[in-house]
Order: sequence, then C-alpha cells, then structure tokens
Amino acid sequence: MFQWRPFPAIDSGMPFSSLGLSAPLLRVVAERDYAAPTPIQAMAIPAVLRGSDVQASAQTGSGKTAAFALPILQLLATSPRERGRFVRALILVPTRELAAQIGESFRNYARYLPEPIKTLVVYGGVSINPQMMALGGGADVIVATPGRLLDLIDHNAVSLSAVATLVLDEADQLFSLGFTEELNRIIALLPPRRQTLLFSATFPTAVQALAEKVLRDPVRLDVPAETTTKPDILQRAIEVDPPRRTQLLRHLIETHAWPRVLVFVATKYATEHVAEKLRKAGIAATALHGELSQGARTQALADFKASKVQVLLATDVAARGLDIVQLPVVVNFDLPRSAVDYTHRIGRTGRAGESGIAINFISASTHAHFVLIEKRHHLNLEREQIEGFEPVETAVDVPDPTGGIKGKRPNKKDKLRAAAAGLQPGAAHRPNRDAAPPAPADKKFSWPRVR
Repeated sequence: MFQWRPFPAIDSGMPFSSLGLSAPLLRVVAERDYAAPTPIQAMAIPAVLRGSDVQASAQTGSGKTAAFALPILQLLATSPRERGRFVRALILVPTRELAAQIGESFRNYARYLPEPIKTLVVYGGVSINPQMMALGGGADVIVATPGRLLDLIDHNAVSLSAVATLVLDEADQLFSLGFTEELNRIIALLPPRRQTLLFSATFPTAVQALAEKVLRDPVRLDVPAETTTKPDILQRAIEVDPPRRTQLLRHLIETHAWPRVLVFVATKYATEHVAEKLRKAGIAATALHGELSQGARTQALADFKASKVQVLLATDVAARGLDIVQLPVVVNFDLPRSAVDYTHRIGRTGRAGESGIAINFISASTHAHFVLIEKRHHLNLEREQIEGFEPVETAVDVPDPTGGIKGKRPNKKDKLRAAAAGLQPGAAHRPNRDAAPPAPADKKFSWPRVR
C-alpha cells in the first residue's frame, strides 16, 4: 500500500525562481515567456529535485513535460556521467510524435547548461542503424517508444543498468496501445535504486498496478481536470448530417479564415478522403495517421506547424502530447470513441495562454454519444445549426446512451434500443460517404501498435 505524503498547497502566483531551478534553466524559462509555473510544474519540480518518486495525475496541456524535463536536466548537470553505452534518464512514451516533441523540449531547455546534455530520441518506423550509431558512447537522456528501445537493447546498443531516473509519460496510453509486456521487460532491466516519475491522465486498474510496482513512497500530485481545461477554449456543437460535414468544414474555414485547423476523424480512410476533397476545393490539407511512414508523418506535422498546409486531418495519433503553437481551432469531424479522449483532442488548442475554439459536428447517430461526453465533462453546449447546412435527420433520445461510435454497424444493444424507441434497426446509422466502410459489429476498436 502507498504511504502518500501530503504536498502543500501551491500559490498560483509563485515565480519559477522559487522552485529551486538553476540560473541557466531559469534563463530558458524566461525566454519562453513562461509567466508562472502551472500547478503541475509548481508541485512536481521541487519533488523531483528532492529525488522523490512522483505519481502525477494531469491532463493534456498541463505543462507536464517541463514539470519533469527541467528538474531532470538540473540533476543531470550536477551528477557525474557513466562511460560506455549507458543512459542516465529514460523517458518512455506511447507514440513517435510525442517522443520527438519531448526530445526537442529537452534540447531546448538544456541549451544554456554549462555542459552539453546528449539527448536521443528513438522510435520505430525508421532504420535502426542510425540510432545504434548515435548511441555510441551512451546518452544522458533517451526518449523512446518501448518496442524500439527493446530492439536496441537486443542489439547491445544501449544498457539500462545506469538509469537514475525513469519517466513513464502518458502511462494510460502505454497500456491502451498494448505495451504491457514491453514495459515489464524494460522495468526488469532497470536498477532497483532509481527515481521513477509516472504521469497519466487517467488511472485505470493496469496503471495503478504499475504504479504500485515501480514507485517507492511516492509524492502523489493530482491536478484536477478543471485546472487543465480552464484555458480559454470556446466549445461549440454544430448539428449537421454526415454527408454534408466536409462541405460545412470548408464553409467554416473559408468564412472564418482560420490560418490553421486540426480536424480529428475516426479512420485512416477518412483522413485521406476528406483531405483530398479539401484540396480539390483549393484548401491546402494533408493527412496524419498511423499507417504513414515515419518520414511522411514527420513531414505532415512540420508542414502544418510551418503553416505550409492549412488543415491537418488526423486520427487520434495526434490527440495527446502534440504542442502546436497558436493553433486556433480544433474540429471533431468524428467524435472521439472515448469520452476521456475528448479532453485530449480539444487540448491541442488554447495552449500557453492563447484562446481557442473546439467545434464538434453532431448528427442524429452521434447525438447520444455526445450527450455522454457532455455528462462526463460537465458540459451543456447549445446545439447550433448553420444556415444552409441544417440537418434533415432527427436525433432520438435513448435511455442510458453509450455512444454512437462512428464507423461501426449497430450492435445488438443498439438494435434493442432502436426497437424500444420505435425505430427500424439501424435507422439512425445511415450511410456516411465521409467515413470509412463500416467495421463488423463484433470487432473491437484497438489502437495502432507503435514500436
């Protein structure tokens, strides 16, 4: 059982200089215009500097990368290096994009330290040979997806015997992507005496069991979701029939002249399909999904961040961790399958003190699911209709809705609910030209595996 140590209340007006960070790190913080630490930063940084294990519950957009990167860099700068194929700090993440982003943050934060900090990012989807060569002489920090890290270990390219700090970021995603076996193998290779930091938006049973296994007398930090999602995000719910969503999306983009728009869809097929329709309409758009090569994924993100494309159509591979500066709008073309993922999606906008807009397209078949999302997040959004795009289909309330998941035929429960409401089975699930072909009803959704 955990013996949680209480943590004092945080004064939200406290400066970074009160957290114990060194002058070079404070210089970086000042240059990045961080006015004051976020709650997770104010709580985590002193705890990490003291050498404590940390279990932190924090939503996307809470600033948790800086919460662990800044103190880790300070600890590395004041401790001796090991010689050989060793790593001193290991950060495990679920996706390639998040790994690249965290690696970039470590390099930026470390640029004024008196001694250079060697940071490497390793993930699958690209050749392993350059990564093996880069690991010659070891590294101070490795940011890795679990599968590729084990590949490198199997090639004797790196040793984990000298790891002083382990970070498990987005731990719930690591489990939902099926990395349980890989995590257990990696943990078994780590020294028993180390500092472990575990960050997760949610704590299902598997994550809690992992916390009990790897953490020693941890400091528990709980940042309520309201604290994270409080940034200025205007949330809207627009009713539209599925076949007209692409036309409505184009209309909104042209009417509001948004410089960049991140659009979430349910499937790889939909990213390519909708992107192609927008391109034909003269709008620069590109797709981002798990089946693209790593080079294509990196290029798509780079083009979007550089405003070379106006619209990025993405599956949930982009929902967590990505930090896109000054992103004004997120559109849920398809609603997220999980109510929890709603926060992660809309958290791509309204970051770092900026305001943002989150737009949800609601149809007759997704009405019940959006009601569930609203209930989980204590929302009650007014339903809007845009002139010229008024829906023809009518939503029917059903008892205890569990959601109208896009891309699935109605299952037995759906049919029973429809029958109870006096509908023909599947009446609320009309053909959708913008979505992927429907999957079999007995097939469960699973996240794409990333090595």
